[in-house]
Amino acid sequence: MHRAVSGDPSTGAFTSECMPPHDPNDPRWRDPSIGRVVWSDLRRTDLTDSMGRDLRDLYRFFLDAETRARLDTMGRVHRTFWLIGWLLKSLLLKLAPSRRFLLLLALVLGILGWTSLDWQGVSVKFDFRPWGFLLLLFILMLELKDKLLARDEIQVARSVQQALQPREHPKLRGWELWSYSVPANDVGGDLVDYIELGPERLGVALGDVSGKGLGAALLSAKLQATLRALGPESPSLDELGERMNTILVKDGIENRFATMFYAELGPDSGHVRFLNAGHNPPYLFRGSGEIQELRASSLPLGMLPGTTYTEGLADLETDEFLLVYSDGVTEATDVRGEEFGEARVRALLPELGRLTPERAG
Repeated sequence: MHRAVSGDPSTGAFTSECMPPHDPNDPRWRDPSIGRVVWSDLRRTDLTDSMGRDLRDLYRFFLDAETRARLDTMGRVHRTFWLIGWLLKSLLLKLAPSRRFLLLLALVLGILGWTSLDWQGVSVKFDFRPWGFLLLLFILMLELKDKLLARDEIQVARSVQQALQPREHPKLRGWELWSYSVPANDVGGDLVDYIELGPERLGVALGDVSGKGLGAALLSAKLQATLRALGPESPSLDELGERMNTILVKDGIENRFATMFYAELGPDSGHVRFLNAGHNPPYLFRGSGEIQELRASSLPLGMLPGTTYTEGLADLETDEFLLVYSDGVTEATDVRGEEFGEARVRALLPELGRLTPERAG
């Protein structure tokens, strides 16, 4: 039995938010009080870890790699002042002009605090801080409204993307197939697909569009549609790659491209025709313990016009397996920010060889 496993976690790290258990029919939870919600938050065992992740995410989102590198060279006191200034500057630049003005006004009012005004012998004291606080609350409400509206749209996009994913693993005589994919965000640029090419052929694809979010998800859907349209009628994988590249260069998104590993399998045969367009090299684990890499023979799809592609060939013996993965596996990080890396993936291969594809995935 020949085996193939494809994995595409496509995340830098896996995180989850655990909601407290409750009964939706309980009237206390239909319109929960703020006290009940806060008390429930305080009882969460992962509250400290969640806050730590949020701080790290803010640091990486508002400061680019160059700025973070400069901060690492500074002393603690010096770094603190520069960090506050750069974070504030980045925050202001990311806001809409009207909200940027309101935030600056709120900061000015907060700095003024208690202020005395003397006019014609009359002294009047006024506290500007509550007004600054109200302005900050107003800006927060505006940003939260935008986020919730965007989340609703993203949830619809996520539902569409999930509907395009394979709902079951195909059965092909002589093969065991299994795939697994989890987007880093609500939607992502990852493609896992099986394509029926006829009674004697099955296409297996794993693609990864550069970037994340809605832009990557849209290009991933186009990549899938193009592959499904051209795959069954292409006489060779060389031509398939060239035709797909031409379409994505012409109709793609600027500065976006896609890596893809595509293989065609037949029943009762370990013979594999494949196309690797700039994708991470899959690992073919031999029965002797040898590890063979199916390296890319060309650039990613949609990067440059006129790129040529070369079909590759591989033969699997009984109980040998092929592991196809994306950079979401190798770039996954732990709480210390250390990447999983290709070396760890290779080190796992002997153990995976003793498992079924489903358990290995």
